[in-house]
Amino acid sequence: MIVGSTTMTRFQTNPAVPLARPRADARVRREVGLHVRPYEVMIILDAGLEEEAIRSAVDRASELIRSRGGVPGSIDRWGRRRFAYELKHKWEGYYVVLRAEAEPSVMSELDRSLFLADEVLRHKVIRLPDDVAAAASKAAAPAAGAEANGA
Repeated sequence: MIVGSTTMTRFQTNPAVPLARPRADARVRREVGLHVRPYEVMIILDAGLEEEAIRSAVDRASELIRSRGGVPGSIDRWGRRRFAYELKHKWEGYYVVLRAEAEPSVMSELDRSLFLADEVLRHKVIRLPDDVAAAASKAAAPAAGAEANGA
C-alpha cells in the first residue's frame, strides 16, 4: 500500500531528507574561471634549426597561450645542450623554459600543439604548486625593480 505522494529517486534512500543541491557560489566560481594556475613548460627544439625558426616556435607557443586567455610569463632560453642519450637520432637540442598562468584547457591545447610540431623534439608541461609560484614571483619582483633602477 502506498501512502502519500512521495516519490524517491534512485539515489535517495530517505524521502524525508531532501537531496542536496549544489551551492550557487560554487557554480559562479566555475563560470568565472578561477582555475587559472601557474605552469612551467620546457620545450626541447631541434638544435639544427636557425635562430629565427626557434624564435618563431617559441612565439607561437606564447601566442597560443595569450590568444586563449592565458598570461605568458618569462621565457628562459637555456640554449644548445648535449643530450645524455640519442633522442630522435639527434645528440643536441635547444632548451627553452616558458612560464605562464592559464586555465588547464589552454595548457592541454598547448600540449597538443607542441606534440604535433615537427621542430619540437620533446616538451613537458608542469603545473607549479601555488607556494612555488608565489615564491618565484616574489623573487622576480625585486630583480625587476633593481633593473628598472639601473642596477
